[in-house]
Amino acid sequence: MKYKILAVDDEKLILKGIKFSLEQDGMDVDVAYDGEEACNLADENKYDLIVLDIMLPFKNGFEVCQHIRAKSNTPIIMLTAKNDDMDKILGLEFGADDYLTKPFNILELKARVKAILRRSTMIHNEEKAVTDEIVVKDIRLNLKSNRVYLKNIEIKLTIIEYNILKLFLTNKEKIFTRNDVYESIWKHSERKCDTRTIDVHIRRLREKIEESPSLPKYIKTKWGVGYYLG
Repeated sequence: MKYKILAVDDEKLILKGIKFSLEQDGMDVDVAYDGEEACNLADENKYDLIVLDIMLPFKNGFEVCQHIRAKSNTPIIMLTAKNDDMDKILGLEFGADDYLTKPFNILELKARVKAILRRSTMIHNEEKAVTDEIVVKDIRLNLKSNRVYLKNIEIKLTIIEYNILKLFLTNKEKIFTRNDVYESIWKHSERKCDTRTIDVHIRRLREKIEESPSLPKYIKTKWGVGYYLG
C-alpha cells in the first residue's frame, strides 16, 4: 500500500527534506506552503496523514487543523518552532494526533509518521471480532466500519480518540492510569508519557460523547488513580 501524505510548511528547505525522506520510504508526498493551499489540497484529495506546521501565511496551522477536522479524521502531526507547552496543548485541542518541536530530527518525524500509519492501518484491517459491535449504554462502536454512534447518530473521532474509546469500551470498569492509556495507544513510541497529552485527548473525547463533560457518565475519573468506563 502506498501512503499519500500532505506536508505543509512555509520553509521550502524543510518541505524539501520531508518530501525527499518520506518518498525514500515509498510514500507519495504533496506539499503546501501556506494555510489556504493546505486547506484546498485537503479538500481535493484523500490523505493518509498530514504533517502541518503551525506558523503559516494566510491561515495558521490551528485554523488548517480545525478546517480539516470539520470534514475528516485524517491523522495530523503538528510542527511548532516554539518549545511551548501551550502550542502543543492547543494543537491537541484542535484535533492533532501528535506534535513535534522544531528543530527536529527527520528520522524522528519518519518514526512518528510510521507509528501513526501503523495504528491507522491496524484499525482498518482489524481481524473480525466475535461480535462486530460493542454497545455500552447509548454508544455503539462498529468494529468492521470503525465508526462510532451516539444514540444512533455518528460522531466523528480522531484515530487517537477512537483508540482511547475502544480501550475503555472493551475494558469496562477497569481503571487505567494515564501511563496505561499512553502505553496502550502509543505502543511503538519511545517518548515518555506526557500526562497532559492524555488529559487533553480524554477531554476532547468527553466533549463529543458526554451530555455534560464535567459530569461524565461514560469515561469517569478515579481521583488520584486514572480513568475508567462507568
